[in-house]
Amino acid sequence: MFNPQFSISNKILVNIAKIEATEEVIRHSPLLPLWEKQFKEDAIIRSVYHGTHIEGNALAKDDAKNILAGKEVIGRPRDIQEIINYRKVIEFIDEEAKRKIEKITEQLIKKLHKIITYKILSDDQAGEYRQKQVVIRNSATGEVTFRPPPAIEVPFLMREFIYWLNKENSDLHPVLKAGIAHHELVRIHPFIDGNGRVARVLATLILFLGGYDIRRFFSLEEYYDKDAALYYHNLQKASAGDLTSWLEYFTFGAAIEFEKVKEKILKLSKDVKLKEKFGGRQIFLTERQMRLVEYIQEVGYLQNQMFKEIFPDISEDTVLRDLQDLIKKGLIKKVGSTKAARYVIV
Repeated sequence: MFNPQFSISNKILVNIAKIEATEEVIRHSPLLPLWEKQFKEDAIIRSVYHGTHIEGNALAKDDAKNILAGKEVIGRPRDIQEIINYRKVIEFIDEEAKRKIEKITEQLIKKLHKIITYKILSDDQAGEYRQKQVVIRNSATGEVTFRPPPAIEVPFLMREFIYWLNKENSDLHPVLKAGIAHHELVRIHPFIDGNGRVARVLATLILFLGGYDIRRFFSLEEYYDKDAALYYHNLQKASAGDLTSWLEYFTFGAAIEFEKVKEKILKLSKDVKLKEKFGGRQIFLTERQMRLVEYIQEVGYLQNQMFKEIFPDISEDTVLRDLQDLIKKGLIKKVGSTKAARYVIV
């Protein structure tokens, strides 16, 4: 029976406390619809790029962004397909979380793998457990660093793992559950390829289902990819049996990413009146208008002579039209009537 071994260290407790505090702030912070949409799109781009880059995808972040926008990009067909597939699997887990699925099944995990490896693996390998032994090698030295369980054991190990995932773990924090699931799927290595991507996506889905979606604004993949050697070192270290150091690493990464999201949101929602005044309204702002509101929130006011600082290549008349529209929308007001007048948040 799968029974993960770990201790709740002080580091884990501190990280969980930070996650709880930031999640609370993020959930209750006001945010205009256009910003919310852009935050989600940015998180998807970061997840797709870093989630494939850590596996050796050679495309640049701008390439990933262009592929997701439907533009032509020059690159290896496999690299391009990996980007497309990762976007699709993120959309898939988002839909599963919205449906509030009650259980994570073998079929679901196989479906994740099938989406991730579409047009990359053959039909008899995509979404199917491996039929042969594999080893993990150091990319620099070629040395074998990890030997996953034999293929014959995979179905049994996966059934035990799935049983543990779905049993009542009322005292286990969802972030810890996500971290344990991430490691165990990598350890079992049930598929011939794509195990890391499946593990990272599964962990994210568990966070979503556990109520830690933080409005779909985060990307743990970016944290892993910034120091891939440390990521793999912690995974390998935990395979010896004690998951404590891995969970310290995992919860620290979640705390960092959640904190980044919190700071970004607070920057755009400093004025609590936004929640009271615009919480129930769908307000569309252009990118220029969004930048103007953000600037006023940061500085406290805006005057005509500041226009060039924000938009060096935009005429004063164009900026004034944007400001007039913001006034009509009730977002800002003009104080004074001369060129020295100030625009402030209502």
